[in-house]
Amino acid sequence: MPLNTALVGKTYDPQTFEVTAEAIERYARATNDTNERYLAGEDSVASPIFPIVPAFQFLMAAGLDPELQADLMRLVHGEEEHVLHKAIRPGDTLTVHPVIESIEQKETGETFTVKIDVTNQHKDKVAEVRATSFIRGSGSGAKRPPPAGDARAEHAVVFQDSVKVDEDQTYRYAEASGDANPIHQDEAFAKMAGLPGIILHGMCTMAMATKGAVDGLAGGDPTRVKRVGVRFSKPVLPGQELTTRFWELSDDGASKTYGFETYNPDDQAVIKNGRVEIAQS
Repeated sequence: MPLNTALVGKTYDPQTFEVTAEAIERYARATNDTNERYLAGEDSVASPIFPIVPAFQFLMAAGLDPELQADLMRLVHGEEEHVLHKAIRPGDTLTVHPVIESIEQKETGETFTVKIDVTNQHKDKVAEVRATSFIRGSGSGAKRPPPAGDARAEHAVVFQDSVKVDEDQTYRYAEASGDANPIHQDEAFAKMAGLPGIILHGMCTMAMATKGAVDGLAGGDPTRVKRVGVRFSKPVLPGQELTTRFWELSDDGASKTYGFETYNPDDQAVIKNGRVEIAQS
């Protein structure tokens, strides 16, 4: 049964989220990120990927909405974009405003995108989250253009970062993020869903890639990241080492935009079409 396109524009009741230093640190450690800005107690700031923590419940609410008619056994995370307006700090009270922004049919499946605006206690917008979920195997069958060439051959890499995915990574990330989807914690369930086994959360992969941007391109200052977006292209397995390569795309004087991709040990891209915008210091 196809997704119900009549749900485009549907909103969900806003909810609040209290930010603590412990939550900021727990999320950082769950993504193997020991940047001191995340571990500074009441003086800490949140990772650019942290907005997924207050937003995640609404991604699940949309996916579980019976009116949407989504087959959760075939659902995977397709794309994610965060636009960062203001640093998130301990003591902030965030209000999360979700809406189903779009529903589209693709060649090999369907997608639905949930847009979530996050404001703080001063009514300031601190982040915009766009999460696109992909329902595998329900597409139109229409042909798409051939894939673009290898990004590494087209651009000069300006920074590279590698990180090891721990064997217990999915369990630690689930606890810190609230994403307890069994494909990340239950081997039998993951295989029943057509996966090779337990896979890493896409958002954990994104956070690990963004760590390279913060440490290598933003001088370790996460507040300089103004936008980051990715397309998830292949599952990541516990125990794998991931390598992210960045190249410069543009410089408008106020910020630089970099492209990036993340590769598994077999040199296969697990993140494609990565973009990160970093404010000049």
